[in-house]
Amino acid sequence: MSYGISKTVTLSFEQAIEKVTEELKKEGFGILTTIDMKETLKKKIDVDIPRYTILGACNPQFANKTLQVEKEIGLFLPCNVLVYEQNGWVTVSAFDPIVMDTIISNPALQPLSEEVRQRLLRVVEAL
Repeated sequence: MSYGISKTVTLSFEQAIEKVTEELKKEGFGILTTIDMKETLKKKIDVDIPRYTILGACNPQFANKTLQVEKEIGLFLPCNVLVYEQNGWVTVSAFDPIVMDTIISNPALQPLSEEVRQRLLRVVEAL
């Protein structure tokens, strides 16, 4: 089962973060958190990994709507978007909200999940 929407890009790592942030904004998302896994793992356990950043993206309108339908949805929020290096390439990957529909048995979430998915697809496709 695929649980992400991904694209390998020709942008530099920094450009990819800048571009995905810009495209998320166009779709109503802001970045609540930025986690630099390379820096964190180096600092905490002295491990070197390629650059890997987790962006915690949130669309307040959809967050509010989903919380009204399903209080425990916060376990999946914010929507994580990854930017990482692998074998000399940069990949951007967003969590596919449709996956939540297979875990949470609440039909009222399905149209919201689909709308967020469409927005995230447009973000990734625009890179």
